[in-house]
Amino acid sequence: MPKALINWGGWDGHEPKQCAEIFEAVLTDDGFDVVMVNDLDAYVHEDLMGSLDLVVPVWTMSQISGEQEAALLETVRGGVGIAGWHGGMCDSFRQNTEYQWMTGGQWVAHPGGVIDYEVNIIKPEDPIVEGLGDFAMHSEQYYMHVDPGNEVLATTTFGAEHAPWIEGTVMPVAWKRMWGGGRVFYCSLGHVAADFDVPEAREIVRRGMHWAARQA
Repeated sequence: MPKALINWGGWDGHEPKQCAEIFEAVLTDDGFDVVMVNDLDAYVHEDLMGSLDLVVPVWTMSQISGEQEAALLETVRGGVGIAGWHGGMCDSFRQNTEYQWMTGGQWVAHPGGVIDYEVNIIKPEDPIVEGLGDFAMHSEQYYMHVDPGNEVLATTTFGAEHAPWIEGTVMPVAWKRMWGGGRVFYCSLGHVAADFDVPEAREIVRRGMHWAARQA
């Protein structure tokens, strides 16, 4: 049975506990042994980290110690997967550039706040998005600084209404990458728990977590 750690905390506005509970249930239903904690010190517990196949971070606008960060990075580099969404993975620790290097991106803006926008599937042959079509979201449209080495699966295109100078900018929404021996998956959807009422958003994250989990 694969084992996952869901570690939630940080800014309450992203509903970290509620979102974590959604995917605790999803992973449990899919046959994972899930440990859910609210403590970054979990990353320095060698026995726990060594037993994992997947880490799901759900922390926004927080701080991580050097020891905690190093332990997490080494765990992923050693082959444990990491998968997450929105600010819970790519706006977690703004001062920690090596963490951002691992995740493949960092949030910088969401022009207009909660708005209507479209997500476009650009790699339909990939198992994470296979069979899914383009879909609408009413949420924050994340503008991010992203690693050009990411394998991008879905994108969104910005209009001119809220920031005219970015009109037509095509921004990655979901990607996958490697960090040493570990698989990394990220999706920018999921501002609040209700975003995962959109079936495509929920399914992309579910499949991304499966893809990222350490391979037997």
